Amino acid sequence: MPDSGAAEARTRPLMLTFFGAHVLGRPVAVSAGSVIEVLGRVGIGEHAVRTSLNRMVKRGLLERHRQGRKMYFALSAHAARVLEDGRERIWRAGVVNRNWDGRWTLVGFSLPEDWRRERHDLRSRLVWAGFGPLQNGLWAAPGTVDVAAALAGLGLEAHIRVFGGSVLPPTQVRDVLETAFDVPAMASRYQAFLDRWDTAGAGGCPAAAEGLPDDLARQLVLHSEWLELVRRDPHLPAEHLPDGWPAMRAEAVFRDLAGRWERPAAAEAARILDTLPLG
Repeated sequence: MPDSGAAEARTRPLMLTFFGAHVLGRPVAVSAGSVIEVLGRVGIGEHAVRTSLNRMVKRGLLERHRQGRKMYFALSAHAARVLEDGRERIWRAGVVNRNWDGRWTLVGFSLPEDWRRERHDLRSRLVWAGFGPLQNGLWAAPGTVDVAAALAGLGLEAHIRVFGGSVLPPTQVRDVLETAFDVPAMASRYQAFLDRWDTAGAGGCPAAAEGLPDDLARQLVLHSEWLELVRRDPHLPAEHLPDGWPAMRAEAVFRDLAGRWERPAAAEAARILDTLPLG
């Protein structure tokens, strides 16, 4: 039998990418049939789509709206905020921090041993906010981070302590980066993205786009993979990264392809989508 966890792990990012690109900011809900048709273009089956839609409703990411026999889905306020933050990361912040002021934000926490879900949720939020683990229970991020906003809704305020400061001798910035962040692994992920998407020497067709039927499918896979990279990138200071850091080239490739496919993808989505206006 197929691994349902693996199927959802692939389906949910693509679905969020679809909602972020073609629903975010619009007062509409989209029919389940529309979502099934769109994600079918990237190899996601109907059962996986329906399962992910239902699970995303349970997790507060989507809201159901029924009209007659049809079921429609709209972004929740929480999901809209997450996607807006992702849009900010992709289009405004960029992958390299060229304006770092030398400041760090530190978060210390101690949770009961049996709070596994709370610990997982906390660590996930910290990673998304650009933190890495310095040592057990102490995480650090370059720059000044609004931790209260990043961890809002977790209900863990009583178990968290937040500090701001700078690195002092004998500690060096490079020591913090090497301890808290797996810089070589980050470089490998960006290089893998380039191997799949860089059109240089590929006759204009990225390897990752082969077999995808149209620009809408290509857009969804590209954006989904890029957002996963950005989500795991702590926006490290440029002056402390190795020479030839591949993130800059990867970002240029992403922006070029995203711009190339944006209009035809939007036109195809508009043709497919069955929407329900919301009041």
